Amino acid sequence: MEYLSNILFAIVLIAGIGFFAMNVRKLIRNIKLGRSVDRSDNKSARWKNMIRVALGQSKMVSRPIAGILHIIVYIGFIIINIEVLEIVIDGLLGTHRVFEPILGASVYGFLIGTFEILAILVFVSVIIFWLRRNAIRLKRFLNKEMKGWPKNDGNFILYFEMVLMTLFIVMNATDPSFQQAGVGNPISQFVAPWFSGLSPDTIHFIERSAWWVHIVGILIFLNYLYYSKHLHILLAFPNTYYANLNPKGQFNNLESVTNEVKMMMDPSADPYAMPAEGTEEDVPEKFGASDVMDLNRIQLLNAYTCTECGRCTSSCPANLTGKELSPRGIMMKTRDRLEEVGKNIDKNGEFKDDGKQLLNDYITPEELWACTSCNACVEECPVNIDPLSIIMDMRRYLVMEQSAAPQELNMMMTNVENNGAMWQYSPMDRLNWKDE
Repeated sequence: MEYLSNILFAIVLIAGIGFFAMNVRKLIRNIKLGRSVDRSDNKSARWKNMIRVALGQSKMVSRPIAGILHIIVYIGFIIINIEVLEIVIDGLLGTHRVFEPILGASVYGFLIGTFEILAILVFVSVIIFWLRRNAIRLKRFLNKEMKGWPKNDGNFILYFEMVLMTLFIVMNATDPSFQQAGVGNPISQFVAPWFSGLSPDTIHFIERSAWWVHIVGILIFLNYLYYSKHLHILLAFPNTYYANLNPKGQFNNLESVTNEVKMMMDPSADPYAMPAEGTEEDVPEKFGASDVMDLNRIQLLNAYTCTECGRCTSSCPANLTGKELSPRGIMMKTRDRLEEVGKNIDKNGEFKDDGKQLLNDYITPEELWACTSCNACVEECPVNIDPLSIIMDMRRYLVMEQSAAPQELNMMMTNVENNGAMWQYSPMDRLNWKDE
């Protein structure tokens, strides 16, 4: 019977990790649908950025209450799950608390005691998070894009964490040998009396049930991440490492346009020279982005990393004045479209045109032109996501591919082209203001 339990545990473990690996491969494939971009520069600055922002949570504490609670949950999640290693070994080998004799009663007791205290702190923090979402109902959790699944997803993960922390305490409280040792049970010692009237067999059954549900719950949680905004638990690290290190407000130039301008300004260049056939330059470049395949891989990584916390939208001046734009909505819609494209590939073996695209079917021009390009959303994001880069690439498509800029902008660009200035008068009159 014992060997059967070990075999069952191995099957559950392999299935859980295998399904997770399959989703990770799918995730990587979807991100690679984007254009490649070189972010291999300045490695020391990138490592510092990742350690400071992703590991150190430096941008979370700009809003102290949520920031401190998040750090508690984050530390608890990381440290408590160290115990998963012991659970895995026990499950595969049929041992019980295999680290206790190895580490010694005092060290082992200190570790489990620390885990229990963290479990209670995480439980309390999660309850506060739940109240902020569902009782206090903070405005940034009530935007129109936070209806249905996005709202439920945030609550599901809180319930997950509450259940996992409860199971951890119950597992310790119903382990008589652990309780009798008198170390490492600062919380579970107060829960253990709740089960004192039960028979030893019943207590053992509760302990084993809590143990099994705890590890299965962790595996379910692991695989739930792919379908949840909590994918940022894993992706925050690469996302902050590959984040744009250029000054905010510095936009990139299209290489094809830059080369054309250089040729126009080079007297020795032959304007009729054609690129050699079959070269990369021979392929006409699409200006800007109308679908997810036109975005770069970092932008698609951004979309999957979005935590849907709403800090970007709550700081967006366009959104605050009632405009359609929501930077959080931009990231969520990009991820939704990317997932739709991924499912299309899964079904057909390759992408088959579905008559849809990110522009218009998901994100409207009205949203794009509402952006003031102030970078408030980029500054506020706790994991260095850049919604503005997606907005600007889609605007670039509207202007350069469809000539679909607002009338005021078209007029300004016409004036620049004809007069060398934004105003509709002759360049010869440009300095007349000084005589007035």
